Amino acid sequence: MRIALVACFALALANGPMGTLLLMRRESLDGNVLSHAVMPGAALGFLYAGYSLAALTIGGLLTGLAVAALAALSAGSRWQRQDSNLIAFYLICLSFGVLIVAARSSQADLVHVLFGTVLAVDVKALLLMASISSATMLVVAALYRPLVVESFDPAFLRAVGGGGGAFRAIFVTLVVLNLVASFQAFGTLLAIGPMLLPAAAARCWTNKVFPMIVLATVLGMAAALVGLLVSYYANLPSGPVIVISAGVIYGMSLLAAGRTWLKPEGLRKKP
Repeated sequence: MRIALVACFALALANGPMGTLLLMRRESLDGNVLSHAVMPGAALGFLYAGYSLAALTIGGLLTGLAVAALAALSAGSRWQRQDSNLIAFYLICLSFGVLIVAARSSQADLVHVLFGTVLAVDVKALLLMASISSATMLVVAALYRPLVVESFDPAFLRAVGGGGGAFRAIFVTLVVLNLVASFQAFGTLLAIGPMLLPAAAARCWTNKVFPMIVLATVLGMAAALVGLLVSYYANLPSGPVIVISAGVIYGMSLLAAGRTWLKPEGLRKKP
C-alpha cells in the first residue's frame, strides 16, 4: 500500500501538467488513443520477456511514438477527418494488443495488461515512475512558456520562429512516456484516467494554466489516497477505484462550478 501510494503520487506530479496541457490543446481524444497505442508494444514485450519492466516499457514506448507519428502524418489527409483517423488507430491498437496477449497468455495476464494492478507495483517500477515524473517536471519547467503558447496558438509560435513542431514533438513524447509509466499501475484502459480527470476537475475552478496544473496535481493525489483507502477497506480493485474517485471529484467540481461565478463565458447571463 505504501509503495502504491508513493507511485500514484509520483504519477500525479507529472499527470498534472500533462493533463492540463492536453485539455488546453483540446486533444483529450489524442491522449486516449496514445494510451491504447502503448498496448501492442507492451503485449509484445510481455510475450518476449514476461513481466519484465524493461521489455514492457520499451515496447510500449516504441509503439506509442509510432502511432503518434502516424496520427501526425494523417492529420493533413483530405480524405478523412482527424477524429476518424484517431478512432481507427484506437480500435486497431486495442484489438491488436488483446489478440497478442490472448493468443499466448492466460485470462489473468490479459486482465493485468488491460487494467493493471496498482498494488503489484514494486520498487523497480516505482523508480521508473519517479524517474519519468522527475524528467517530465524538469522539461516542463524549462520549456513552460513555449509549451503553453503552443497549446493556445501554435501559429503564433511558428510565426515568431519558436519551432512549434519541435515543441509539439517534445510534448507528445512526454505524454507517451507518462502513459507508459501509468500503464505499469493502471493498464492500457485506465492509464489516461489519472491524467485527464484531475485536470478536467481543476479546469472547473480556474482558467489560469499554472494554478490549474497545481490544482490538478493536488486533486490527482487526493483521488489516489481516497481510492486506495476505499479499495482496501471494501476489498475492491485499486486501479478502477482510484479512477472512479477522480471521476467523483470531477463531478463534484462540475456541480460546484455551476453554482459559482466560474461559469464559462458563454453560459453567464448578460446584464
